[in-house]
Amino acid sequence: MEAGYRRIPLGMTMGAVLERARRLMRIRHYSHRTEATYVGWIVRYLRFHRYRNPIELGGAGIAAFLSHLAQRGRVSASTQNQALSALLFLYREVLGVPPGHIGGIVRAKRPKKLPLVLTKAEVRLVLAELSGAKRLIAALLYGSGLRLMECLRLRVKDIDFEANRIIVREAKGGRDRVTMLPARLKPALRAHLERVRAVHARDRAEGAGGVELPAALGRKYPRAGAEWGWQWVFPAVRQYWDRATGERRRHHLDPSAVQRSVTAAVRASGIAKRASCHTLRHSFATHLLEDGYDIRTIQELLGHKDVSTTMIYTHVLNRGGRGVRSPMDVM
Repeated sequence: MEAGYRRIPLGMTMGAVLERARRLMRIRHYSHRTEATYVGWIVRYLRFHRYRNPIELGGAGIAAFLSHLAQRGRVSASTQNQALSALLFLYREVLGVPPGHIGGIVRAKRPKKLPLVLTKAEVRLVLAELSGAKRLIAALLYGSGLRLMECLRLRVKDIDFEANRIIVREAKGGRDRVTMLPARLKPALRAHLERVRAVHARDRAEGAGGVELPAALGRKYPRAGAEWGWQWVFPAVRQYWDRATGERRRHHLDPSAVQRSVTAAVRASGIAKRASCHTLRHSFATHLLEDGYDIRTIQELLGHKDVSTTMIYTHVLNRGGRGVRSPMDVM
């Protein structure tokens, strides 16, 4: 371990700082991904300054680190903003001190890129190259406009077959929303859930079969994690041992497995586009606009806080030249 690695302010070890950060994020119900990301940025920040006391560094230290990310690391603007959020959390919540003025930051350039969109025919080609749960996931990304993690975090109780809707819990920004359940996917989704239920019953018979619950619910209803309604719609193949409870549980599918499958499907389909899971969500929004649905409805389905975020899809409609017909086509 490097010299000075343990010597962090106020007599706290670096491990104590990180543990306090994790504990505070769990109290505030931050997601596991956010927790891991913030801890990673805090560690990088402390290493960058050779484990000097961050209270002494203050805003100038934050500015130096963020500028380094832009100039040497060549990170994107969103990545730089993510690092800033993590460091503000470190100062304000973990250390309990104001960071001070953060000025003179070299900002990462925010490229003006239009989202990549597949045509309806291309979506069909990609889905044809997938099978099983991963095909169903990809179909929901396109058919319901879900983000990948929103889809993987779905619980059985979030699927409303009668009302043809999906409830997305604690989506981006911590807000719930409702989107449609495509009628065409209902038979395949019902059959999939029957298979999942059989796996859950087998797990229960073997003394396992629980899933992790949101922190407050897990404490209030400790046995609810074994109930059918709380099970993941897309559970992982393998179980794991939960250190806190000592129980065998299942997590949801790993996003990287789905991402690899979709990338391989795009390649196998022969489509000359670098499409990904998120491309299916972009395609969902664009195709709804093409079909005449209003921008506010699409904003609600996507869960965008600001309609300006949704407006970008108006620029990628399949209407070359802003919908104007070329004189060549009317000769």
